[in-house]
Amino acid sequence: MNISILSALVFIAVFALVVFIHEFGHFIVARLLKVEVEEFGFGLPPRMLTMFHWKGTEFTLNWLPIGGFVRPKGENDPNVPGGLAAASPWTRLAVLFAGPTMNLLLGVVVCSFLFFQMGVPDYTKVQIVDVVAGSPAAQAGFKVDDLVLTANGQAINDSTRLHDIIYANLDKPVQFTVRRGTQTINLNATPISKRSPDQGALGIGMGPVMVPSGSAVQSLRYGSLVVYEQSRMLILLPAQLIRGQISPQNGRIIGLKGIYDLFNQAVTSDIQSREPVPSTSSSSAPASPQTPTFITLQLIVGLTVSLGVLNLFPFPALDGGRILFVWPELILRRRIPPQWENGINAAGMALLLIFMVYVNVMDFVNPANIILPK
Repeated sequence: MNISILSALVFIAVFALVVFIHEFGHFIVARLLKVEVEEFGFGLPPRMLTMFHWKGTEFTLNWLPIGGFVRPKGENDPNVPGGLAAASPWTRLAVLFAGPTMNLLLGVVVCSFLFFQMGVPDYTKVQIVDVVAGSPAAQAGFKVDDLVLTANGQAINDSTRLHDIIYANLDKPVQFTVRRGTQTINLNATPISKRSPDQGALGIGMGPVMVPSGSAVQSLRYGSLVVYEQSRMLILLPAQLIRGQISPQNGRIIGLKGIYDLFNQAVTSDIQSREPVPSTSSSSAPASPQTPTFITLQLIVGLTVSLGVLNLFPFPALDGGRILFVWPELILRRRIPPQWENGINAAGMALLLIFMVYVNVMDFVNPANIILPK
């Protein structure tokens, strides 16, 4: 199958899954807390057919195969008995939080599976994960997967120590000892002070060595930590953009085309990593296996965590915006008039739709140049 077609199918399936999981969270918690749900839709309207009814809920199949939706009874009208708006504030909070929570849990599950397959990080060892072309590191002969043993004679047992040695010796030659396969190699490189922070003084990306996972519990722990860190980074992103710590280009929101482009890169890399590479020593030599990558799964984690966290931002029409309207009722024992809440959410939805149109148009007019790591 053509890789572009396969990437499109994977993108549609993943996007649908992430949205469906979100809506299923709202649905299952609403039903558990006795909030009536009028419709649970597979896909987005227009409706194709009604599949069945179950305990007052109509399950429908819709033409657009992107996720799903939930239509609680009395979602915006507290005068409808048994509906969402008529429920207690704690019940409404639980239902609203359920969608983003399901996205984060999906991220934990996928990320834990990744660690179980790829191994867990050993933070006492530092490995080169990227070498920028034309950088001092590239000129010195650094290669991806080199294990850094020493720098200027000092043992390297974490990334912070290596970083500190590099930046303590700007514009001075530094001697490194690295392990490459079974070889121990000495390299000399000079960190350059004039290089930008994005390039790095030496031009390397570094990370921990991955070692086999000891158990599913250990993989789950690391999966949870990664989802926590990604969530924290997304929450801090607006403040970092305002302070100039992250460039607008690096903090840019992308639309459907931008996400598809990332999936195309990921699927292509994952497929290529599973193709045998013929040996260059002789034409009759057997093909040598590559280390398979799981970039598509990593992208799924990023997508579902992003959807979960961004939905909790306190903007009208998002889950976070609706949650914001519940707090005064809990704290002051007074409910914001439903007509105010509905009007603000409607205005927020209009602004959100305009913003999403702008984001998706910019994907074509000025595409984001995002290159995923190999």
